[in-house]
Amino acid sequence: MNFSAVELIIKKREHEELTTDEIRWLVANYTSGVVADEQMSAMAMAILLNGMNRREILDLTMAMIDSGERLDFSGLSMPTADKHSTGGVGDKITLPLAPLVASYGVAVPQLSGRGLGHTGGTLDKMEAISGWQASVSNTELYSQLAEVGAVVCAAGAGLAPADRKLYSLRDVTGTVEAIPLIASSIMSKKIAEGTSALVLDVKVGSGAFMKTLDRAGELARTLVQIGQDAGVKTSALLTDMSTPLGKKIGNALEVEESLEVLSGGGPQDVIEITVELAKEMLAHCGITDVDPLENLQNGKGLEKWRQMISAQGGDPDAELPKAKEWHTIRAGSDGFISRLDALSVGVASWRLGAGRERKEDAVQFGAGIELHHQLGEKVAAGDALMTLYTDTPEKFERAIALAESAVEFSDTQPQPREIILGRVS
Repeated sequence: MNFSAVELIIKKREHEELTTDEIRWLVANYTSGVVADEQMSAMAMAILLNGMNRREILDLTMAMIDSGERLDFSGLSMPTADKHSTGGVGDKITLPLAPLVASYGVAVPQLSGRGLGHTGGTLDKMEAISGWQASVSNTELYSQLAEVGAVVCAAGAGLAPADRKLYSLRDVTGTVEAIPLIASSIMSKKIAEGTSALVLDVKVGSGAFMKTLDRAGELARTLVQIGQDAGVKTSALLTDMSTPLGKKIGNALEVEESLEVLSGGGPQDVIEITVELAKEMLAHCGITDVDPLENLQNGKGLEKWRQMISAQGGDPDAELPKAKEWHTIRAGSDGFISRLDALSVGVASWRLGAGRERKEDAVQFGAGIELHHQLGEKVAAGDALMTLYTDTPEKFERAIALAESAVEFSDTQPQPREIILGRVS
């Protein structure tokens, strides 16, 4: 079958449906270089403006999967479950969640990415641990799942190469927000990864990709439909990202807080989302008679973490990197914290060196922000609100201004924050 890229672009521009064969041809020929970047850019914009129906989105996802290899964990003696988050500020949930779920006899193949802009990447956080390696071969991945039960690692180049090519194109053509493209990008990698169950954490709010509950709900429903249509048990939680998650933002700081959670402590919001996502993952594997909070408190999750870190060359007892310089922001007045904006805190942390502007940039592992108070808490004038960390003190000025603008006070205590905003299954 041979089609014309221009004719397919015009077809989608005119609000028509693309057939399965047309989508498969387009993706295969874009991956091989027959369809040019400028043609795929035009198609991405047509999809952003005119959308795709459920069948087209599934076809796009499956065509991207077929552009590369698929992993197969059916030979494991335990069920597999994975989680994907759409990203946010202080979103360290993968770190305690993967070992926690593995402590119940479920294999968790957590293929993760790096941060870009204000949202941190799981691999950057894990690399703050001395000796830990992000890259594992497919054979090593399988062995570690069989022996330890959990792996957090980089996705291999062989998984959905069409997605990697289209992902970079979307970034420079103003088409990042297209829900069919977001959904097929996420799900092509997750289905190719070979998990039999998947739980999605779709973030909502200023620090998230999706700013409104309506848009986040649309994305969650699309993701769940793709998973179910592809034969993967899939559900989604909609969770709040208007305020940072936890009290520590930045790579080593987030590892530190994850260890607090795995040791039976840590902030309540991080515990709540970790436990709720664990329940969803375990339920997909037929395990419904447990409370995952138990294995956070009895050390079983922490023991699994230690095994997981050691298996990838890391030293679970090594001291985490610390920034050389710090600056504390204090409250200018008495009152309750009525606003603590996730985006402002996330960008401030990024400005301190915790994130990167370009893919090739290095991150400072010790850089970031520690919050001393969360939304709704009462503070007195002069109390420490947050401490900013960096190795490069010239970065403070721009970060301080932004971090200060993130906080507002009121005389009355605001309503308690709702963490879980909805479920799609």
